[in-house]
Amino acid sequence: MGHVDEDRVARVAKALEEKRPHAQLLVTDPWSIFYLTGFYAEMFERFSGVLLRPAAAPIIFCNALYPIDAYDNAEVVIFDDTDDIAEVLARHIDSHLPLGVDAQMRSGFLLPLMERGLASDFFLGSFAVERTRAIKDVRERELMRASSRINDAVMGELPALLHEGVTEREIAARMLDVYRAHGAEAFSFPPIVSFGANAADPHHEPDDTALRAGQVVLFDIGGQAHGYCSDMTRTFFWGEVDEETRRIYDVVLRANEAAEALVAPGVPLCDLDRCARRIIEEAGYGAYFTHRLGHSIGLQDHEPGDVSAVNTDAARPGMTFSIEPGIYIPGRTGVRIEDLVLVTEDGAEVLNSYPKDPRRLDLA
Repeated sequence: MGHVDEDRVARVAKALEEKRPHAQLLVTDPWSIFYLTGFYAEMFERFSGVLLRPAAAPIIFCNALYPIDAYDNAEVVIFDDTDDIAEVLARHIDSHLPLGVDAQMRSGFLLPLMERGLASDFFLGSFAVERTRAIKDVRERELMRASSRINDAVMGELPALLHEGVTEREIAARMLDVYRAHGAEAFSFPPIVSFGANAADPHHEPDDTALRAGQVVLFDIGGQAHGYCSDMTRTFFWGEVDEETRRIYDVVLRANEAAEALVAPGVPLCDLDRCARRIIEEAGYGAYFTHRLGHSIGLQDHEPGDVSAVNTDAARPGMTFSIEPGIYIPGRTGVRIEDLVLVTEDGAEVLNSYPKDPRRLDLA
């Protein structure tokens, strides 16, 4: 029998009540549904959702095509492909109360609700679940640590796969087996393997570029273990690289370490971005740091919330996010160094232990 996580539901309800009193919330993001209920299914074009109502048990809506258990602390409503979803929801939504919906709700489901006037008001309610998911509980924190330990171990095996002439695509094709050998279920995201000038593209997709002496090798990798994601980037030197690449590496490393040292409860997330960006700008590479400093992570590799110049939210214990400064010189080279950081009650814990010192790999 299924069981809704009552503590998480209560935290979501509290966040909702603080901003929109006496409102109801319809959650349709599949990962948020999993976070609250333990049930996950990729519905594609079909509807699924959880309705949270004031002082009432949650209601889980699920298509009959997907097997779901009965719940001991929630109502389960089953419908099929011939049912009118708006009509199904209308039987349970309180038309006298505002209805929050999340950013993932498809317009094809939302607009019929609005046209029927099934709530006194509609508003974007994603913030209630997002703020709750952002603060990892004790069990989630340990799962994030375990996932990152696997990622450290996988990174440790990758240099041995390199040899002169190997292609990015060949390395990437072997990675899933390495993750599974260490206990991960899947990738957090398709791995990024970049040689030489390809490292100047932050989201480069592995291709048939072959490894040559004097190039950087950038690995941006992550695996999913026990449902939780890891993410880490390391940049290596394949043989002797030029002086500017070594200088860029040193600048990125200083930016990474300075921002991580600043993480603590109460510190505005924008200050972390500013700290790393200032170091890169003062070195003359500001125009080549082209993305935010980091993103939130947990059940998904990229969760709502980030470490950017415009996010003035303060770091809070339980938050997990990346610190990943980079410098990208188009057509020449790129360097990124990324760790995951867990905010603790009195500081921060860097979840990755794989070395960050610039490493020249053996050409043999």
